[in-house]
This record gives sequence, structure tokens and C-alpha cells, in this order.
Amino acid sequence: MDAGEGRGLKGYRGTLLHFLDDPFVVGEEEACAHVADGLLVVDGQGRVVSAGPWSQGAAEGLEVVDWRGCLLVPGFVDTHIHYPQTAILAAYSGQVLEWLEQSAFPEEERFAEEAYARRVADVFLKELFRNGTTTASVFCTVHPPSVNAFFEAAEAVQARMVAGKVMMDRNGPVGLLDTPQRAYDESKALIERWHDRGRARYSLTPRFAPTSTEAQLEMIGALRVEFPQVHLQTHISENPAEIAWVKSLFGHLKPNLDYLDVYDHYGLLGPGTILAHGVHLEERDLQRMAESHTALAFCPMSNLFLGSGLLPVWDVLRSQRPVRLSLATDVGGGNRFSMLQALNEGYKVAHLRGRGFTPLQGFYLATLGGARALGLDDRIGSFQPGREADFVVLDPKATPIQAFRLERHDSLQDRLFTLMMLGDDRSVRATYVLGQRVHGQA
Repeated sequence: MDAGEGRGLKGYRGTLLHFLDDPFVVGEEEACAHVADGLLVVDGQGRVVSAGPWSQGAAEGLEVVDWRGCLLVPGFVDTHIHYPQTAILAAYSGQVLEWLEQSAFPEEERFAEEAYARRVADVFLKELFRNGTTTASVFCTVHPPSVNAFFEAAEAVQARMVAGKVMMDRNGPVGLLDTPQRAYDESKALIERWHDRGRARYSLTPRFAPTSTEAQLEMIGALRVEFPQVHLQTHISENPAEIAWVKSLFGHLKPNLDYLDVYDHYGLLGPGTILAHGVHLEERDLQRMAESHTALAFCPMSNLFLGSGLLPVWDVLRSQRPVRLSLATDVGGGNRFSMLQALNEGYKVAHLRGRGFTPLQGFYLATLGGARALGLDDRIGSFQPGREADFVVLDPKATPIQAFRLERHDSLQDRLFTLMMLGDDRSVRATYVLGQRVHGQA
């Protein structure tokens, strides 16, 4: 038996790209690790052993999967998505509040039936993998069986997922409402069952401020104190009508109340909290998010589809007060599972708000940026030794027009920008979770 076989090692040859730091802060050269002809070595436990030049990494007897011509990058991290909305992808509707009432809420009521939840969870995970996403921060529904169905499906393929039961006790259909006590009891039981079981992570999930009473928000704050290790996810400042609604419901809490003040009042900000959208946040909100280490999920496809607005990306990323930013699809408000398409739309939004971001900055947002926003960068998001070997194989010439585009201009920047602007699920040749292929062909 040779050394490679004895240690259960496996190699993957191709162009390697990952990030060691934030290119928006330290610059691209310092942040980016790129090897044109590289070798990613993974051990039998699905951990990264090394990521470096092919000439220095190949060992006698090492089994190698040859992906030359393709880019190997850490699996995409989608920091805001609703698995129960898979079946209403691209549902025609108005803006977000109308869309919730007409499309999202009726579909989510079906998740009281566990068999249906299991079916959708299976479709959802396959779509994530088909698009190169290996970790996501996922909203389930108010029904505990929807959470169990999702985590069981993810556990079967050992995927690292963050998810939780939605909590809402007003302003929704009866079939989607709980109570503060029921939300506490069910969430606690789900945390105790799922958090840190294998690769599962639990997230407290109030839908958004208007669908929770003050009593429920107080209870969620208490849960966060009781279980400080869990995540928290919700929505903020997505739509002007929503913001006005929040002020009408909670304006008595303080003079000149902002939407963020509601979550702050109940102790819901801080490390481990990720707020989705933030299209209409004020400067003082961004300052408070930065101070409290609260992350923001940028959902450009959803914001465009539902007419919510254009996130001022560079205001969020301003160096003297940077908010930890990540990228998300927000399926089903967003109408594609593809993080490449999220980069496409995100670049355009940033451009419309002043200037676009570079391809390297974009890929950071979709990988290590997402891992950092979730506080999981010690486990995923890069190819540093010891990290979990979740990665995606991207073919920048997957379609005839992509190949034609790159005939004369084929630098790393060209390849990445072509993937951002022209790529989709066809560009994903394979997706690996803990070194095991879950999509594509070897």
C-alpha cells in the first residue's frame, strides 16, 4: 500500500482559487490565492490537506481527478434562502407584501404535511448542488416537521446547512401562526435536536418584525441568551411599505424609530445574526450593524424581481465603517438558485449605485464572505488546511458563447467575469461535499 492510499488521500487537479482575507479591505493580491495549475488534496475525512502547485503536490500513488481547464473554488455560500418557496419560483406577483400574501404564504401552509416537506427538501438540495452551493442559511416554515425534513435531507449527504423554524404570531394566515410560548418550546426542542449534530447549525428565525408581537420578540431575545451559540436570521428594510408598517407597529419604542431599532431593542443584533436585504437602511443603521458585528445578506435578484430597490453596495462596504456583506439568492423572491446569476445581478446593482465590484471581489462575497457572515470561516469558505472540503468545479467555457468569449482573452479576471456575466448551472461541472461528489460527473 502506498502512502496516499494509506492515508485515504485524494487529489483534484485544476486551477485553484480561494481567499485568505477580504479583498474589499486588504486588496486583491493579499486576499487571493490563485494557482494556475494546482492540486487540491483531501483526506479520507473530507478535510483539506493542502492546496498548491501541481508540481509540488503530486505524490506517487495519489489518486487524482483531472479537472484541468476548470476552476476549483470553495463551494458557494448562500446566506439567505427559503426552501419552502421552491415551488413558487418565479411566481408572478406585485411587490413583497403582496407577493407574500398571494404566493408565499399559501405555499408555506402546505408544509404542515411532512411528506410534502421531504419532497421539496430533496428538490431544493439537488438544485443547490446543481448550482454549486454547498452551504446555505435557510428559512423553513413555522411547522417543526419542515425543519426536521430539511435537516434530515441535508444530513443524508453530510451538507453543512444553517436553518430554523420560522416564528410568527400575527399578520399572517392562521395556518402559519404560532404563539410566543409555542415558538419557544418548538425552537428549543429543535435546537436541542439539531444544533451541531453532524454539520447542522440551527438559526433562530423570526420572519420579520411585522409578523411577531413584542411578546414573541422578547421570547426570541431570551432564546438567544439561552443558546448564544446558535445563529439568527431575519429580514430588514426590504421595501418602503414594509418600513412604514414597522414604524406604525413599533413607533412607541423610541422617538424617530428605525427598522433596525426594533431588532436592537430586543437583543437580536450581534455576531451570528444575518439580516437580509437592507436596501433602505440609513447611515446610522449601517454604523450600528458594524459596531454590533451584525452581517447583511445582499439579495439582488429578489430586490430586482420584487421591485424593492437597489442596495447601495459601496455605502455598506465603506472602509471606515464596513458591514460584513455576503451574497444570497433569496429563492423564491429571487428567481434562480444560481449564485453566479446572483453575482451577475449584484454587479449591475452595484454599478447602478456608483461602481461595480471586480470579479475577485464578487467571488469573495460568494465564498469566504458568506462563510464569514455566518461565522463559519474556520470550517468552510477556503482551501486552508483543515477546512471542510466543500468545493465546486466551474467550467468557464461551458457554453459556445463563453468559449468564444475567451478565445483571445483568457486571464483569470476574464474567466471569472465571464462566469459572472454568462454563467449559470451549465458552468457547474461538479459539486463536492466533504470531498464526495454530490453533483456532476467525475
